[in-house]
Amino acid sequence: MTLVEARTPDPKKFIKGATGDWEIVIGMEVHAQVTSQSKLFSGASTEFGNDPNDNVSLVDAAMPGMLPVINEECVRQAIRTGLGLKAEINLKSVFDRKNYFYPDLPQGYQISQFKQPIVGEGIIYLDMPEERVEIGVERLHLEQDAGKSLHDQHPSMSFVDLNRSGVALMEIVSKPDIRSSDEARAYLTKLRTILRYLGTCDGNMDQGSMRADVNVSVRRPGEGFGTRCEIKNVNSIRFVGQAIEYEARRQMAILEDGGTIDQETRLFDAAKGETRSMRSKEEAHDYRYFPDPDLLPLEFTQAFVDDLAKDLPELPDEKKARFVQDWGLTPYDADVLVSEKVSADFFEEVANGRDAKLAANWVINELFGRLNKEGLELGTSPVSAAQLGGIIDLIKAGTISGKIAKDLFEIVWTEGGDPAQIVEDRGMKQVTDLGAIETVVDEIMAANPDKVEQAKEKPNLVGWFVGQVMKASKGKANPQAVSDMLKQKIGVE
Repeated sequence: MTLVEARTPDPKKFIKGATGDWEIVIGMEVHAQVTSQSKLFSGASTEFGNDPNDNVSLVDAAMPGMLPVINEECVRQAIRTGLGLKAEINLKSVFDRKNYFYPDLPQGYQISQFKQPIVGEGIIYLDMPEERVEIGVERLHLEQDAGKSLHDQHPSMSFVDLNRSGVALMEIVSKPDIRSSDEARAYLTKLRTILRYLGTCDGNMDQGSMRADVNVSVRRPGEGFGTRCEIKNVNSIRFVGQAIEYEARRQMAILEDGGTIDQETRLFDAAKGETRSMRSKEEAHDYRYFPDPDLLPLEFTQAFVDDLAKDLPELPDEKKARFVQDWGLTPYDADVLVSEKVSADFFEEVANGRDAKLAANWVINELFGRLNKEGLELGTSPVSAAQLGGIIDLIKAGTISGKIAKDLFEIVWTEGGDPAQIVEDRGMKQVTDLGAIETVVDEIMAANPDKVEQAKEKPNLVGWFVGQVMKASKGKANPQAVSDMLKQKIGVE
């Protein structure tokens, strides 16, 4: 990773140590498995969950004489990802051999890219609570994944599963622009969201299709970069935050005691919430990179890139801006809705031709809240976008009140059905007959003469009367009509 200073120190992000303030400097290397039916250099399947060594070709197993052949779809996916990161696309790139030994690396080297990657510098924007942060992307390169060692299948032997061997990875390297664990979590979340919108990686960290190597160092504010440690293969966004917090404090304690930081690779133990040493950190020269003699340089035209750019979907930042500017949503609500493409698509179906603010409120608070409570995903929601839109239509038409709408939502959630038909069949329509409402209003006022007098001095108390009328009418009275009538009878504006 090229260490280039890009951000002005922010005292709000400093960490208090025993001897003064410290600043965390973080860079991330994210390995994202490319969405493709076959591997980077072979025709073997990439399907997850198959039996060990089912998805292995002779190329993946490094049989003698087997030559790699580039998968064009993986190249397309890498370019599309680079475009989504607002990055420079290099029309010529080179595949290199990265030499190291590991039991699940059959070739004894990894085909990767070193000095000439397919994608150059880009940007990811983070909307943090108090500011918009710009995180630079150093590069994106294509490489093949290694296999997987299994240490829990036999008491005295380890097994090797090569299903993952040769699967295409995009290694996305950030600049050292991240300054807190919160920013690191936000960066990884935003990157995963972009990849999912593009359809270039599913982002399923629990399945290993997206993993993060986190480089952490600390320094006194205003000083140069400190010695970094790399925390390898962190497989959840929550663990990334925990690992950074622990590692930063570990380094601070060593430095404050007069010690020095060894550049090394560490692992995060999620059970203990701590990092531990794995090995000394390798430098680029340790891998003896050289251009792979079996693969010609990868070259394509600007027209090829432009064609891919035409088909890019609307990405999260653009979608959020449209929700805020065109539909009047708050930035917070827009953030929640665009965080996953499926959520944004669902909302747009609900909001199409309707009150977008009301739709956002129902999608976020009622539907997402209920899904979270029940531990369900949006894809398995008992309430469809069409049904939720139907409930909103009934509210806007004045057919039902907000309280009745919540009761109706519960019915649709548990029983299904067409909201309009349910309201008709069960007599749930809002009462708009002023004569019927006036009777209830008069009864409530007669029973509470003291509160009527208080309301003349404090008009806000009219809200209490509205609540009593709504309760007496079992939510069927029109609350606006009730409020207007009460104000008139009490004599307040």
